[in-house]
Amino acid sequence: MVREINAKSILITSKNPSSWFGVKYTMNIYRGCQHGCIYCDSRSECYQIQNFDDIDVKINAVELLKKELVRKRIKGTIGTGAMSDPYIPIEKKYKLTQKSLQVIADNHYPVHITTKSNIILRDIDILQEINNIYAQIAITITTCDDSLSKKIEPRAPVSSDRFKALGILSSLGIHAGITLMPILPFIEDNEENIIKIIKMAKDYGVKFIYPAFGMTLRDRQREYYYSKLDELFPNLRSKYEKRFKNYYSCSINNYTKLKNIFFENCDKYNISTKMPSYESKLSNIQLSFLNKKL
Repeated sequence: MVREINAKSILITSKNPSSWFGVKYTMNIYRGCQHGCIYCDSRSECYQIQNFDDIDVKINAVELLKKELVRKRIKGTIGTGAMSDPYIPIEKKYKLTQKSLQVIADNHYPVHITTKSNIILRDIDILQEINNIYAQIAITITTCDDSLSKKIEPRAPVSSDRFKALGILSSLGIHAGITLMPILPFIEDNEENIIKIIKMAKDYGVKFIYPAFGMTLRDRQREYYYSKLDELFPNLRSKYEKRFKNYYSCSINNYTKLKNIFFENCDKYNISTKMPSYESKLSNIQLSFLNKKL
């Protein structure tokens, strides 16, 4: 179900920008998601979304953004995608993300976008404009196997399409990388998968891979995930229940070994394992300027 709503505000000021890649203001244009990822933490009760597959479209988002940016005294990175993907299929119709990015570009703000969708390529011209300040794109990829990505992220573009999008973004000088999260225990936590993702990242010019070596499980999200395990991966649910019980943080198998393999291979292919913020970019520019003066 899709419902159009009028939001009261669109930007939320972060109390601790350093905790999420330097994002000072978060923006969610859509509430809910159409990608149907079986593991999504946003299904949890704490977010107070009864059915995450239903979509609320904040039809006044662009107007709100214009008004709120004018009132901001301090510029900072605007982040979108941490809660709901800004490039779900319905964005093709509403174009609210596209219009919001143009507002951000017009007001000279940096941006950080997290997505699973290659629809982002539609907005390359605007992203290049924003990149005169700073644009950082993080595309989530947790497997190189398209058949597996269709199972666990059934209505998102397959992994190969996301890699192609990363290649195009990187070739245009946009700081684009991978959020390798979550890594699903007993499904994706193997050496072959980790190394293949890193090798493909190198081939497509990816600048960084930011990992989380496991997943989270709680309340309603856990129930949904387990129901999908029963449907897609018979016999896995019992392994989860035995190992993780009611834990929130669920680490991958062979945690230390796979973590070491990840960092060793990223170092081998010269891929960063951090996402530098706009503020860190500014610091580097200022330091370079001072060094030249000296």
